[in-house]
Amino acid sequence: MLTVPAECGAVPSARVPDLLREVLSPDWLTGALGQRFPGICVTSAEPGPIVSRVSTNARFRVRCQGDLPRGLPADLCVKGYFADCSESAHLSRAAGRPEALFYRELADGIGVRTLRCLFADVDPVTDHGLVISEDVVANGATFLDALSPYSVDQAAQSLEQLAILHGRTWASARLERPWLAPRLASTLRARGLKEIRGNFEGPIGARVPEEVRDAERLMKMVALLSPLLAQADPPCLLHGDAHVGNLYLDADGRPCLVDWQLVQRGPWFLDVGYHIGCAVAVDDRRGGERELLVHYLDRLRAEGGRSPSWDDAWRGIGVGMVYGLFLWAITLKVDPKVTAAMLERLGAAVADHDAFASVLALT
Repeated sequence: MLTVPAECGAVPSARVPDLLREVLSPDWLTGALGQRFPGICVTSAEPGPIVSRVSTNARFRVRCQGDLPRGLPADLCVKGYFADCSESAHLSRAAGRPEALFYRELADGIGVRTLRCLFADVDPVTDHGLVISEDVVANGATFLDALSPYSVDQAAQSLEQLAILHGRTWASARLERPWLAPRLASTLRARGLKEIRGNFEGPIGARVPEEVRDAERLMKMVALLSPLLAQADPPCLLHGDAHVGNLYLDADGRPCLVDWQLVQRGPWFLDVGYHIGCAVAVDDRRGGERELLVHYLDRLRAEGGRSPSWDDAWRGIGVGMVYGLFLWAITLKVDPKVTAAMLERLGAAVADHDAFASVLALT
């Protein structure tokens, strides 16, 4: 167990380079990378671009005594929660715990396309999760955001990755890890009506259909949904936040999944409905969603999952759309243009599917 530097999460974002100095020190990196590459001696780390929002992603280039060990690229990226100096900093730090554990314990054994992790651990005192991965940008990858152009054909490819994630963990004993417990109830305790009202009653939520733009009703639906998701039978491994901004395209243009902070066990349709509801523009979704669902279900069966009836699947993705709408309705620390676009897409999807009725049908 390697201790994350103690000051992490205790300084303002303007001083992130100072904070990262310890993480990028030769001694710390030698200990961290030495767990996978025994005998390594890091001599320097040259900092690169840093992106700091809730989490901090810092690219860097590492140099070692002698040649780099086989399998260790020179260009790396560290992700941690270094910038939050508020009284609730421990909450943001702990958000990285499931992601670090996913990379440490599960990612290699599933086969889903994601970052190749070189170190992942959780500080036992602060609960701060930290991940060091390859720097895929240096190899030609492109990270997306929720405003990135994304086609129905690309959505079919990302649904294939979700089918791998779901099918290969279908009712698996690996899901019994305590840190994979369903997360919706805890999310509801942290955020809810106040945040939804703020978004729905302002310009960010102006393009949500009127019949859906009701904060109290959305909260009621999500409260009903929470215990049902915890009892999913059979469960599978969920990404938990399957929007386009949590994808990157590798050098070959293939979508890959990243940002696993909401990884958890639950029903497949939570990821799939959320993804279909917001990955593409509203008109593209309306024209292609049936074919996308058929494609996903075919791939789910091929990967070991059990395909539901069409009616159950169609109802299920409506529930996933409600889940996605809730996550974006409580979103605060994102570019308002992005939040507005996601609310418009997911709001239209919930309205088109009469998805609140789908939630009620499950109760």
